[in-house]
Amino acid sequence: MSPTAFLLIVLAGLIHAGWNIVAKKAGGDARFAFFTAVLMMLVWAPLGAWLGVDEVPRWGATEWAFVVASGVLHVAYYVVLLRGYRKADLTVVYPLARGTGPLLSSLVAIVWLGERISALGALGIAGVVGGVFLIAGGPGLLRAAHDPTARARVHKGMWYGAITGVFIASYTVVDGYAVKVLLMSPILVDYMGNFVRVAVLAPNALRDQTAMWALWRTQWRHALVVAIISPVAYVLVLYAMREAPLSHVAPAREVSMLFAALLGGHLLGEGDRIARLFGAACIAGGVTALALG
Repeated sequence: MSPTAFLLIVLAGLIHAGWNIVAKKAGGDARFAFFTAVLMMLVWAPLGAWLGVDEVPRWGATEWAFVVASGVLHVAYYVVLLRGYRKADLTVVYPLARGTGPLLSSLVAIVWLGERISALGALGIAGVVGGVFLIAGGPGLLRAAHDPTARARVHKGMWYGAITGVFIASYTVVDGYAVKVLLMSPILVDYMGNFVRVAVLAPNALRDQTAMWALWRTQWRHALVVAIISPVAYVLVLYAMREAPLSHVAPAREVSMLFAALLGGHLLGEGDRIARLFGAACIAGGVTALALG
């Protein structure tokens, strides 16, 4: 992995952890996802128009198919993630989502896209996955909690985290193919996919406009923050995919867990900080191994 790709991933990880904390605090549902998508469409319109005026007219059916697939997968990912945040702790849902996604996307990249990974790179993936496991609660996740309510909350977090990870793996492979093989602009892949997200989310959001506007008044600030910074994080990752193999970039994104472990537990008051800091150290070692391998 080149130094450029590594730095892009580290910066993206910091931004990604930040907007997830904001989304957790918002406590929103699919309507919050709709607010975010609409604001993304407006805030980033000048850049999208400037880059797209020449490139988008040259897109064919294949490029548009990938944009639509990307948009739909991102909607599913975000809605499931938000629901998980309402049902469980961020420090359970987030690490399991981030751990499942890169593991699957790396395997797909190796098996289907023909990418190769060194022994050091494989050790890096193991470090990332092991660190994520520790951050999520370690062996305690495999034992029954004494408190049935706490047990149910952890189990819900595991479920939503794993499902979110499947969608992360799916959109990572789709978007990675778009920017690496089809040579589509990373910015336009994300921005044009946002129109798909708005179209998919609009029917549900507009069904009860009274409730929607009530939520808007309490959530628009959080949605605006997510709309401004979350595309930056993902576009940085897409650019990193052009510099390095997908099977390295996907797990290395979990550097965001370093920031989530340090910031999320403190800001949200969630426990098990020692285990989660050990997990963050494993992830740091795994990311370093990926960068060198």
